[in-house]
Amino acid sequence: MIDEKPAPPVPGVVAAIAGGRPLQLVWNNAIDGLTYEVGVAPDRLFVKWLPRRSGVTVAGEVTRMRWAVAYIAVPRLRSTGSDAGATWMVTEGLPGENAVCDRWKAEPEMATVAIGRGLRRMHDALPVADCPFSWSAEERLAGARRRAELGLLEMAEWHEEHRALGVAGALARLERPPAVDRLVVCHGDACSPNTLIGEDGDCSGHTDLGALGVADRWADLAIATWSATWNYGEGFEDLLLKAYGVAPDPERSAYYRLLWDLDD
Repeated sequence: MIDEKPAPPVPGVVAAIAGGRPLQLVWNNAIDGLTYEVGVAPDRLFVKWLPRRSGVTVAGEVTRMRWAVAYIAVPRLRSTGSDAGATWMVTEGLPGENAVCDRWKAEPEMATVAIGRGLRRMHDALPVADCPFSWSAEERLAGARRRAELGLLEMAEWHEEHRALGVAGALARLERPPAVDRLVVCHGDACSPNTLIGEDGDCSGHTDLGALGVADRWADLAIATWSATWNYGEGFEDLLLKAYGVAPDPERSAYYRLLWDLDD
Protein backbone atom coordinates (compact mmCIF):
# COMPACT_ATOMS: atom_id res chain seq x y z
CA MET A 1 0.00 0.00 0.00
CA ILE A 2 1.34 3.46 -0.85
CA ASP A 3 0.30 6.95 0.17
CA GLU A 4 -2.30 8.68 -1.95
CA LYS A 5 0.22 10.58 -4.07
CA PRO A 6 0.80 10.64 -7.83
CA ALA A 7 3.35 7.98 -8.72
CA PRO A 8 6.75 9.66 -9.12
CA PRO A 9 9.13 8.84 -11.96
CA VAL A 10 11.24 5.76 -11.28
CA PRO A 11 14.77 6.87 -10.34
CA GLY A 12 17.31 5.80 -12.92
CA VAL A 13 19.34 3.79 -10.43
CA VAL A 14 16.25 1.83 -9.38
CA ALA A 15 15.45 1.00 -13.01
CA ALA A 16 19.04 -0.14 -13.48
CA ILE A 17 18.88 -2.40 -10.41
CA ALA A 18 15.60 -3.89 -11.70
CA GLY A 19 17.27 -4.72 -15.00
CA GLY A 20 13.97 -5.32 -16.78
CA ARG A 21 12.38 -7.35 -13.98
CA PRO A 22 8.88 -6.40 -12.78
CA LEU A 23 9.01 -3.21 -10.72
CA GLN A 24 6.32 -1.95 -8.34
CA LEU A 25 6.26 1.10 -6.06
CA VAL A 26 5.17 -0.15 -2.62
CA TRP A 27 5.78 2.92 -0.46
CA ASN A 28 6.15 6.68 -0.94
CA ASN A 29 6.80 8.33 2.40
CA ALA A 30 6.46 11.86 3.76
CA ILE A 31 10.06 12.81 2.91
CA ASP A 32 9.75 11.56 -0.70
CA GLY A 33 11.57 8.34 0.03
CA LEU A 34 10.55 5.53 -2.32
CA THR A 35 10.51 1.77 -1.82
CA TYR A 36 10.16 -0.55 -4.80
CA GLU A 37 9.54 -4.28 -5.06
CA VAL A 38 11.69 -5.83 -7.78
CA GLY A 39 10.86 -9.22 -9.25
CA VAL A 40 8.45 -11.75 -7.76
CA ALA A 41 8.51 -14.09 -4.77
CA PRO A 42 10.47 -16.05 -3.71
CA ASP A 43 13.31 -14.14 -5.39
CA ARG A 44 11.95 -10.61 -5.00
CA LEU A 45 14.14 -7.78 -3.81
CA PHE A 46 13.33 -4.36 -2.38
CA VAL A 47 15.06 -1.08 -3.18
CA LYS A 48 14.75 1.78 -0.70
CA TRP A 49 15.74 5.11 -2.27
CA LEU A 50 16.11 8.33 -0.25
CA PRO A 51 16.72 11.71 -1.91
CA ARG A 52 19.50 13.74 -0.32
CA ARG A 53 17.18 16.75 -0.05
CA SER A 54 15.29 14.82 2.65
CA GLY A 55 18.29 15.13 4.96
CA VAL A 56 18.12 11.38 5.63
CA THR A 57 20.36 8.64 4.25
CA VAL A 58 20.12 4.85 4.44
CA ALA A 59 23.30 4.59 6.52
CA GLY A 60 21.62 4.49 9.93
CA GLU A 61 19.12 1.87 8.90
CA VAL A 62 21.78 -0.27 7.24
CA THR A 63 23.83 -0.34 10.46
CA ARG A 64 20.79 -1.22 12.56
CA MET A 65 19.62 -4.00 10.23
CA ARG A 66 23.07 -5.57 10.25
CA TRP A 67 22.93 -5.67 14.05
CA ALA A 68 19.30 -6.80 14.44
CA VAL A 69 19.35 -9.58 11.83
CA ALA A 70 21.18 -11.85 14.26
CA TYR A 71 18.16 -11.85 16.57
CA ILE A 72 14.92 -11.21 14.64
CA ALA A 73 13.47 -11.42 11.13
CA VAL A 74 14.47 -8.24 9.30
CA PRO A 75 15.44 -7.74 5.65
CA ARG A 76 18.89 -9.03 4.71
CA LEU A 77 21.06 -6.48 2.99
CA ARG A 78 22.24 -7.14 -0.54
CA SER A 79 23.96 -3.84 -1.38
CA THR A 80 23.98 -0.09 -0.81
CA GLY A 81 24.83 2.85 -3.01
CA SER A 82 24.82 6.62 -3.32
CA ASP A 83 25.22 9.41 -5.82
CA ALA A 84 24.89 13.19 -5.78
CA GLY A 85 21.11 13.02 -5.51
CA ALA A 86 20.26 10.04 -3.31
CA THR A 87 21.29 7.06 -1.21
CA TRP A 88 19.75 3.60 -1.54
CA MET A 89 19.89 0.04 -0.32
CA VAL A 90 18.82 -3.29 -1.81
CA THR A 91 17.43 -5.96 0.51
CA GLU A 92 16.05 -9.46 0.17
CA GLY A 93 12.33 -9.92 0.59
CA LEU A 94 10.81 -11.50 3.68
CA PRO A 95 7.73 -13.75 3.63
CA GLY A 96 4.37 -12.07 3.96
CA GLU A 97 2.81 -8.70 3.20
CA ASN A 98 2.69 -5.49 5.18
CA ALA A 99 -0.11 -5.17 7.70
CA VAL A 100 -2.02 -2.50 5.77
CA CYS A 101 -2.22 -4.26 2.42
CA ASP A 102 -5.76 -4.88 1.17
CA ARG A 103 -5.81 -8.42 2.51
CA TRP A 104 -4.99 -7.50 6.09
CA LYS A 105 -7.09 -4.35 6.14
CA ALA A 106 -10.00 -6.70 5.37
CA GLU A 107 -9.05 -8.77 8.46
CA PRO A 108 -8.15 -6.06 10.97
CA GLU A 109 -8.56 -8.17 14.10
CA MET A 110 -6.07 -10.77 12.87
CA ALA A 111 -3.68 -8.06 11.68
CA THR A 112 -3.84 -6.20 14.99
CA VAL A 113 -3.10 -9.35 16.97
CA ALA A 114 -0.16 -10.13 14.67
CA ILE A 115 1.25 -6.64 15.20
CA GLY A 116 0.95 -6.84 18.98
CA ARG A 117 2.46 -10.32 19.24
CA GLY A 118 5.19 -9.50 16.76
CA LEU A 119 6.18 -6.37 18.65
CA ARG A 120 6.34 -8.28 21.91
CA ARG A 121 8.57 -10.96 20.38
CA MET A 122 10.82 -8.26 18.98
CA HIS A 123 11.12 -6.53 22.35
CA ASP A 124 11.84 -9.84 24.08
CA ALA A 125 14.41 -11.01 21.51
CA LEU A 126 16.64 -7.98 21.03
CA PRO A 127 19.29 -7.71 23.79
CA VAL A 128 19.27 -4.32 25.49
CA ALA A 129 22.72 -4.79 27.03
CA ASP A 130 24.30 -5.44 23.63
CA CYS A 131 22.47 -2.75 21.66
CA PRO A 132 24.70 0.13 20.51
CA PHE A 133 21.78 2.40 19.59
CA SER A 134 19.62 4.67 21.74
CA TRP A 135 16.15 6.11 21.17
CA SER A 136 15.67 7.52 24.65
CA ALA A 137 13.08 10.15 25.47
CA GLU A 138 15.81 12.43 26.79
CA GLU A 139 17.82 12.37 23.55
CA ARG A 140 14.71 12.82 21.40
CA LEU A 141 13.56 15.73 23.55
CA ALA A 142 16.99 17.38 23.26
CA GLY A 143 16.68 17.08 19.48
CA ALA A 144 13.21 18.65 19.58
CA ARG A 145 14.55 21.59 21.59
CA ARG A 146 17.34 22.14 19.03
CA ARG A 147 14.84 22.12 16.17
CA ALA A 148 12.59 24.52 18.07
CA GLU A 149 15.48 26.97 18.48
CA LEU A 150 16.06 26.80 14.72
CA GLY A 151 12.38 27.27 13.95
CA LEU A 152 12.13 23.81 12.38
CA LEU A 153 9.14 22.43 14.28
CA GLU A 154 6.14 22.43 11.95
CA MET A 155 2.96 22.47 14.02
CA ALA A 156 0.88 22.10 10.86
CA GLU A 157 2.27 18.57 10.55
CA TRP A 158 1.33 17.62 14.11
CA HIS A 159 -1.78 15.65 14.91
CA GLU A 160 -4.76 17.84 15.61
CA GLU A 161 -4.90 16.99 19.29
CA HIS A 162 -1.44 18.53 19.81
CA ARG A 163 -1.54 21.68 17.70
CA ALA A 164 -3.28 23.84 20.31
CA LEU A 165 -0.32 23.36 22.67
CA GLY A 166 2.03 25.36 20.49
CA VAL A 167 5.77 24.70 20.48
CA ALA A 168 6.43 26.12 23.95
CA GLY A 169 3.48 24.27 25.46
CA ALA A 170 4.46 20.98 23.85
CA LEU A 171 8.06 21.24 25.05
CA ALA A 172 6.88 22.13 28.55
CA ARG A 173 4.59 19.10 28.65
CA LEU A 174 7.48 16.87 27.57
CA GLU A 175 9.89 18.29 30.12
CA ARG A 176 9.61 15.35 32.52
CA PRO A 177 9.42 11.94 30.80
CA PRO A 178 7.43 9.32 32.72
CA ALA A 179 9.39 6.73 34.65
CA VAL A 180 10.55 3.88 32.45
CA ASP A 181 8.19 0.91 32.50
CA ARG A 182 10.57 -1.51 30.78
CA LEU A 183 13.67 -0.80 28.74
CA VAL A 184 13.71 -2.70 25.44
CA VAL A 185 15.25 -2.29 22.01
CA CYS A 186 12.44 -0.40 20.31
CA HIS A 187 11.60 -0.61 16.63
CA GLY A 188 11.55 3.19 16.39
CA ASP A 189 8.65 3.38 13.92
CA ALA A 190 6.13 0.77 15.04
CA CYS A 191 3.39 1.95 12.67
CA SER A 192 1.28 -0.86 11.20
CA PRO A 193 2.85 -0.84 7.69
CA ASN A 194 6.23 -1.80 9.16
CA THR A 195 4.97 -5.18 10.37
CA LEU A 196 4.88 -8.03 7.84
CA ILE A 197 2.26 -10.76 8.21
CA GLY A 198 2.64 -14.23 6.73
CA GLU A 199 0.10 -16.60 5.25
CA ASP A 200 -0.52 -18.08 8.70
CA GLY A 201 -1.66 -14.71 10.03
CA ASP A 202 1.39 -14.27 12.27
CA CYS A 203 4.08 -11.60 12.18
CA SER A 204 6.81 -12.66 9.76
CA GLY A 205 9.20 -9.73 10.18
CA HIS A 206 9.75 -6.01 10.57
CA THR A 207 10.92 -3.29 8.19
CA ASP A 208 11.97 0.37 8.34
CA LEU A 209 14.43 0.19 11.21
CA GLY A 210 16.14 3.57 10.83
CA ALA A 211 15.39 4.67 14.42
CA LEU A 212 15.83 1.32 16.21
CA GLY A 213 17.30 1.79 19.67
CA VAL A 214 16.97 1.34 23.42
CA ALA A 215 13.98 3.07 25.02
CA ASP A 216 10.94 2.46 27.18
CA ARG A 217 8.68 -0.02 25.43
CA TRP A 218 5.87 2.55 25.50
CA ALA A 219 7.80 4.62 22.93
CA ASP A 220 6.83 1.83 20.51
CA LEU A 221 3.50 0.83 22.03
CA ALA A 222 2.11 4.36 21.97
CA ILE A 223 2.71 4.59 18.23
CA ALA A 224 1.71 1.02 17.40
CA THR A 225 -1.68 1.50 19.06
CA TRP A 226 -2.15 4.96 17.56
CA SER A 227 -1.38 3.57 14.10
CA ALA A 228 -3.85 0.72 14.57
CA THR A 229 -6.63 3.26 15.00
CA TRP A 230 -5.50 5.20 11.90
CA ASN A 231 -5.31 2.11 9.74
CA TYR A 232 -8.15 -0.07 11.02
CA GLY A 233 -10.44 2.30 12.92
CA GLU A 234 -11.40 2.94 16.52
CA GLY A 235 -11.42 0.06 18.96
CA PHE A 236 -8.19 -1.74 18.01
CA GLU A 237 -5.87 -0.17 20.58
CA ASP A 238 -6.93 -2.46 23.43
CA LEU A 239 -6.75 -5.53 21.18
CA LEU A 240 -3.15 -4.75 20.23
CA LEU A 241 -2.17 -4.25 23.87
CA LYS A 242 -3.89 -7.50 24.86
CA ALA A 243 -2.00 -9.35 22.12
CA TYR A 244 1.25 -7.75 23.31
CA GLY A 245 0.44 -8.69 26.92
CA VAL A 246 0.22 -5.36 28.74
CA ALA A 247 -2.52 -3.21 30.24
CA PRO A 248 -3.29 0.24 28.77
CA ASP A 249 -1.15 3.12 30.05
CA PRO A 250 -2.79 6.42 29.04
CA GLU A 251 -0.09 8.59 30.63
CA ARG A 252 2.85 7.00 28.84
CA SER A 253 0.88 6.72 25.59
CA ALA A 254 0.04 10.43 25.64
CA TYR A 255 3.64 11.40 26.37
CA TYR A 256 5.20 9.33 23.60
CA ARG A 257 2.59 10.35 21.04
CA LEU A 258 3.36 14.01 21.66
CA LEU A 259 7.09 13.34 21.51
CA TRP A 260 6.51 11.52 18.21
CA ASP A 261 5.02 14.67 16.69
CA LEU A 262 8.14 16.66 17.66
CA ASP A 263 10.58 14.10 16.20
CA ASP A 264 12.39 14.66 12.92
